[in-house]
Formats: sequence, structure tokens, C-alpha cells
Amino acid sequence: MSETLRWGILGTGNIARQFCADMRLSHRGRLAAVGSRAIETAREFAAAYGIPVAVDSYAQLVERDDVDAVYISLPNSMHHHWTLAALRAGKHVLCEKPLAGTVAEAEEMFDVARQSGRLLVEAFMYRSHPQTHAVIEAVRNGMIGELKQIRTSFCFCTAHVENNIRFNCDLDGGALMDVGCYCVNFSRLFAGDEPAHLAAYGQFHSSGVDELASGVLQFPTGLIASFTCGMKIQADNTAFLCGTEGYIEIPVPWKPPVENATWRLAYSAPPRMDRAVGLAPGTIPPPQAFKVSASGGLYSLEADDFAASVLDGAPPRITREDSLGTMRTLHALRAAIKRNQH
Repeated sequence: MSETLRWGILGTGNIARQFCADMRLSHRGRLAAVGSRAIETAREFAAAYGIPVAVDSYAQLVERDDVDAVYISLPNSMHHHWTLAALRAGKHVLCEKPLAGTVAEAEEMFDVARQSGRLLVEAFMYRSHPQTHAVIEAVRNGMIGELKQIRTSFCFCTAHVENNIRFNCDLDGGALMDVGCYCVNFSRLFAGDEPAHLAAYGQFHSSGVDELASGVLQFPTGLIASFTCGMKIQADNTAFLCGTEGYIEIPVPWKPPVENATWRLAYSAPPRMDRAVGLAPGTIPPPQAFKVSASGGLYSLEADDFAASVLDGAPPRITREDSLGTMRTLHALRAAIKRNQH
């Protein structure tokens, strides 16, 4: 069996550029072809990233014999159709988040993957970074005691709205689907369960999509996760995991750097009533910073994890059950936002 995957790139937008730029650091993959709706765009993209073949049709790309796996970076509304096309053409698929527009679409995509004997994985690249793995281990080992609360944010403030797919209802745009899905996936990952209850509210852009959304998820253990996502707002974009014996802060959870990704363990000052029995502020342990470096770029780590699953049979970072759980939660949050719309 080959030790590397030959990648076909479906779409030439910003996320595809980030993926291809990182692929130079991949140990187990190489770029084989790129497909766009315009041959000029495909050729320019291919030249920029050293891709040997450019085609002017998504259908041509997924049918090529020199492509083992397809990376789908198209608008959200197109994930379902082209994932099915690629799987039925015998290709493995790494599909950008959110996997689909509906739960039913996602279920069909995984059903076809199973029927085709091919791997389908949702592309949450932060899940492949060693920073994420280190924090998972720290929480599981009881570093912060019992995990009680998760707080996340993922926002950006853009002035580029015209022709922006994120502001297009027909393309399944909106803050929740674009970046809120990270917060949902992160919360479910550390909760280790599906939410039992949830609530959500949003602000809407004139285009009809949610440009700001905030939600609360309550899990069966009582753990509460809150999040904010937005496309026209500035925020810190951090993640906090708060427990009975300390809390973890991840300053850059979604796109950690290759070198010296940093997360912190810290403690709150004791309340006045506890200071009276000897827990003075000076007795609080000082914050600790932990640094971790990766062996490659964020997207090359993701691609190599995918290759390990295809070529070695390693469990995928994001399983079918994980992706379907994220989709179900997103569906429920979208419904809650719509119900609470003014």
C-alpha cells in the first residue's frame, strides 16, 4: 500500500489556500490536482501551490485516477452534493466544517461512505494539534478537578460583506455555521456527551443570516457550556475550561501556531469567607504556562491524521458519531435562534 495520499482540491477559496500552503509540511500527502469552475482560476491556484494538474470542473476532479482523496472547501450548501460525488467515484473525503446543512444530509454522506468503503472525515483542524491533545489529557487527569463550565468564543469583524458566502442564506451561511460550529464541537469534545438542554439567541444581518449568536448548552452531568460567535464583532476568541480546583485558559484554541502554542493553568482568588480560615491570596498557586510545538502546519497535521486513518487504519480524529452530534446540536441551536428572533 502507498505511504502517501494524492490529494485533489475542490475549491480555491481562502481555506483551500491555507490547506495547500501547509501541505508542503505534510509527511504523508502530496497535492495532485485542483478543480475550479474557471480554468484560469484553477491554473493560477495550481501555479501558486505547485499542483501539477488544474481542471475547470468539480466533476473532472473527483473522477481523476491520480487522486486518492478529495479535500472539499466549497460553500457549506455544496458539501453534501460533492461529498457524495467524490465518495461514489471511489475517493476518500476530508470535508470542511460544518459537514452539511442538515442532519439528514450528514447521515446520507456517512451512509454512502460506508457503502463505498471510503473514509469521510469532517475537517476540524484544531483537533489535530498537540495543544488540543495536551489539554484533553490535562482535564482527564484531573488537573482542574471536576469540569463544571466551558466558555468559548470565535468571532471576527469583517467589512467585506458583498459576495461573501458567509452572508448568503442560500449557501448555509451565518456565524453559527461558519465559526460557532467550532465552539459546539469543542464543548461536546470536553463534555464527552451530547447536551440535554440548550438555549440560543442571535442578531441578524440584513442578508438574513445570523451575524452574531450566543448559546448555552447544559449536559446531563450538569456541566454548562456557553459560547459566542460572530462575523461583525471583535472578541478575544479564547477557550476556558473551569473546574473545582482550577481553570485552563487557551488563548489561541482554534488556530494554534506550529511553535510554542501556549495554554495556562490558573486559580481564582478565594472568597473573603475562606480567607478567614487561612486561605489568604498569597497561598494561591501561581499560574502555570505550558507550551507545546507541532511537527507541521495545522492543516498538514490534519492531512497526516487523515492519511493515517486511510493508510494505517488509525481511528479518525472526528468520528461519524462526533460529526452527527455536532450537526444535531447546530440544528437545535439554529431552531432556537429562529424561535427567539425579534
